[in-house]
Amino acid sequence: MLGAGARLSDFLAACLLARVVPASLVHAVLDEHGCNTQRARSFPAVAGVYFCVALSLYPDAGYEEVFAAVAQGLAWAGEPSVVAPVGKSSISALRGRIGAAPLHDLVRRCCLPLANPRDHPQAFYVGLRLVAIGAGAFDLADEAANAQEFGRPVGHDDGAAAGRPQARCAALVECATQAILAAGLGSCRESGRDLAASLLPRLEAGMLCVAGRAVNSFGSWRRAISMGADLLWQSGAHWKTPVERMLEDGSFLTTLDFSDLDRPSAEKQVFTARVVDCAPPGAVEAPPRKLLTTLLDPRQAPARDLATLHQRHCAVESVFDGLQAGMPQRGRTLRSKTPELVRQEFHGWVLAHYATRWLASQRVEGAS
Repeated sequence: MLGAGARLSDFLAACLLARVVPASLVHAVLDEHGCNTQRARSFPAVAGVYFCVALSLYPDAGYEEVFAAVAQGLAWAGEPSVVAPVGKSSISALRGRIGAAPLHDLVRRCCLPLANPRDHPQAFYVGLRLVAIGAGAFDLADEAANAQEFGRPVGHDDGAAAGRPQARCAALVECATQAILAAGLGSCRESGRDLAASLLPRLEAGMLCVAGRAVNSFGSWRRAISMGADLLWQSGAHWKTPVERMLEDGSFLTTLDFSDLDRPSAEKQVFTARVVDCAPPGAVEAPPRKLLTTLLDPRQAPARDLATLHQRHCAVESVFDGLQAGMPQRGRTLRSKTPELVRQEFHGWVLAHYATRWLASQRVEGAS
């Protein structure tokens, strides 16, 4: 906990945020959203943004202590410090004025791929950057507004809502660095598949996206391909994958026909894909998983390589654990009491995690 026992590293962590999320960019985003304050004020909105990010770094500290660490860190980074002590009610009011949208924009602008081929060769396969997409969930503060907006998990016995309010989230992650490149938040009533679909516009040519069946759908496959990315996804349970041509490594080419979907006829509905059958890890009698990929040449990407890649990178849930590593304990509860501030804290949480991954990548580059 911060306070009398605060360590120098606590303030340096706040200073680090200003390196990853530059104050000049924060000011620009706040200006765009019309919620900035004059830099001459002793309680600037830019400090409020960094406070939202730092909440994840100090999960057991009070608002006042976190804000003090942020102010000192910003002073060391060259930004004006908050001179007078700031109370919890003032911090909450500032968070309300800022809202969630500026933090969401900062995730979009700051959370960029970190790996490069020289320092992170494991980040690439056949020249493609490995990324993964998946979904998870976490508890929220037990407030009526949060329960109404995000819902409560359904009990297994009677199907009634029970427990704390819960939000569902999805993330697009760079596999080697574990850096989150995009993240979405929704109610526990939303499917991880729908949330994952909202992240597909962040895919681009030169990426190989790995995903499990839980985030796959006809529409998501079509959208991801339209972004120019290559895919390695587990097939949907009822997808038809007729054998068109067997390949030398045991995989085969198939045609994915989406023509029966309710789509404009002018849109392309038929795609060629390659199917790789692989047994689940540790399974003896379980049916094999079908992996679908856009990498059609078995000489470039052998089936065994693809099965290993999918097994290693499809569990994005480990990234949600990683969001907590060195920060909150497992099973943490976001402390915000209203839906807007939950979203704000969530995006701050993503930025804090990205900052830790940025620092780790700098160490790798410095050691090489």
